[in-house]
Amino acid sequence: MKITKIALALLLCISIISCSSDDEEDLTGQTGSLTLKFDNGVGAQDFIFGTSYNKSNNESFKLTTLKYIISNIRVKDSKGNIFTYPTANNVFIVDEANGNTAGEILITLDDVDAADYVEITFGIGIDQSRFLLGAAGQGDFLAEAQAAGMMWSWATGYRFMRFDGTYTNATVTDGALNVHMGSVGTSLDNYKEVTLTFPNSVRVRETASPEIHIEADIAKVFDGETSVNFSDGYNQVHTSATTTPVIANNMKGIFEVHHVHNN
Repeated sequence: MKITKIALALLLCISIISCSSDDEEDLTGQTGSLTLKFDNGVGAQDFIFGTSYNKSNNESFKLTTLKYIISNIRVKDSKGNIFTYPTANNVFIVDEANGNTAGEILITLDDVDAADYVEITFGIGIDQSRFLLGAAGQGDFLAEAQAAGMMWSWATGYRFMRFDGTYTNATVTDGALNVHMGSVGTSLDNYKEVTLTFPNSVRVRETASPEIHIEADIAKVFDGETSVNFSDGYNQVHTSATTTPVIANNMKGIFEVHHVHNN
C-alpha cells in the first residue's frame, strides 16, 4: 500500500513538473528587432575589392562593384506561422561598399512579431507584383535604386545584381566584366526566392535582438548550378534571355546561414 501511495505521489509530481514545463511564454503583443548580416566571400576567402579570384576553366575575376537587391523578407516560426515584413519597406540593396569593418552589410527589421523563428525566405530582385505597381508605386526605393545604379530604365526595369570589374583568361587580360542580371519588364522574369533554415531558433523578443549571419559565396554566381565562361559571353550580361536566367539560377545558390546570435 505504501509503495502504491509513493508511486502515485511520484506520478503526481512528474505530472506537475511536466505541466509547468509545457507552459508557454506569453508573447502576445510583443515585437522586437531582427538583424540580417550579409557577408560576401569567395569560397572560404573574404571578398576584397580589386583582389583576383580564380574560377573554373583557368579564368579569374576582380570586382570594383558588388551589390544586389533583397526583397520580400519573411520568417517562419516553430509553429508554422509566417511573419512578412511590411511590403512598402521590404526591399533593400546589399552593397559591399557599405559594409562595416568586418565586411558585413546589415539589414535591421523593426517591429517583428516576437516568436521562435526557424527559417527565412527572401527574394533576389523585384517581383512582378511590385514592378506592376508602376514607377509611382515604388515609393522611395525607386530613387534609391536609381542613385545606386540599379536601374536600366523604368521600361526595362531594375538591375537585381551588379558585378563590375575585369576578367582574365588565356586570351584576355583585364577585360571588362559587367554582370547586370534582372527581369526585363514583364517579358522576362528573373526574380528568384531563397529559403534558408536556421541552425538554431531565432528568438525575437522585446528584450532580445537576434542577428542572423548570412554568408554569400559570390564564386557560385559563375560556378554554381551552371558553370559559365566569360569567353562565352558571360563577361557582359545585361538583358539577354539566354544569359540572365542562368545567372539568376546561380544566384539562388550563393546564400547560407552560417550562425545565429540570440542577443
